[in-house]
Amino acid sequence: MDANPTLDQLQVFLVVADTGSFSAAARQLNRAQSVVSYTIGNLESQLGTSLFERTSARQPRLTEAGRAMLTDARRIVADLQVMRAKAKGMRQGLEAEISVAISVMVPTEAMLKVLRDFQRQFPSVSLRLEVGELGRIMELVMTGKATIGIGGALMRQDDALTIERIGHNFLLPVAAVHHPLASLGRPLTLQDVREETQIVVSDASDLTMGRDFNVLSYKTWRVSDMATKHQLIRGGLGWGGLPASVSSDELATGRLVQLDLSAYEQGSYNLYAIRKTDMPPGPAATWLIESFRSVLSNCPTSLDASLTIPFIQKAS
Repeated sequence: MDANPTLDQLQVFLVVADTGSFSAAARQLNRAQSVVSYTIGNLESQLGTSLFERTSARQPRLTEAGRAMLTDARRIVADLQVMRAKAKGMRQGLEAEISVAISVMVPTEAMLKVLRDFQRQFPSVSLRLEVGELGRIMELVMTGKATIGIGGALMRQDDALTIERIGHNFLLPVAAVHHPLASLGRPLTLQDVREETQIVVSDASDLTMGRDFNVLSYKTWRVSDMATKHQLIRGGLGWGGLPASVSSDELATGRLVQLDLSAYEQGSYNLYAIRKTDMPPGPAATWLIESFRSVLSNCPTSLDASLTIPFIQKAS
């Protein structure tokens, strides 16, 4: 007959192992010592092995098998506690899982802050995360693959979607200090940038297929995410637009240079929370939206602000 230890047996086993004696475990569990000893004996019988060495001269000590079983017991009890927490949360209306699509325009520091707080606030809620750009965020929400989307550059209005402005970012054209455009020392014309490589974040969405935004150069390198774009620009491999929240430190130290390029549409870039109207957010999703609103509403609205008011510190 296969071993079938109960949750109670495993919990008593853990308490005895942690306290170092049957008497201490009995006091902590508010049970008679004989009941604790009987429970451990039944568990050992179920498993077909001794978990503790017992002598009259010393306290019970874990056997080699006991030490091996201890890790498994902790994992099983922890998994059951998570299961209980999920069930309790679902009875209270808490989601078991949330799928979130986040635009690359959302500052990484903001995303990490919100998700770190989310993990502490909702430890039982699983999270699926996808980072994309432009129409990809809206597409994931429209198809039901994402519970909520956090991003900008709305492709179209749709009555099936509820869209709330929750913050902004500030976009500006930059290049490395040693880049040829940075050394011209004057306002740049469209002709100045035409033959220089522009680093562009591409989008896999059908909503934006064939459409470019603020792409001025004939030569482009297309990357999948803002972090790679930032690294390539910082390395002098091209120029492009970066959020002020990403580039402010390097602009302040002189590693990056803001380009005086009137043809580039720079300025405040709105960020939105997007969800399907017929799928109102539960407690965890609502918390996520409001937390992103709290952080993203403090993003810089100009270059000067980005250099003087770190938005993450302000939002903390």
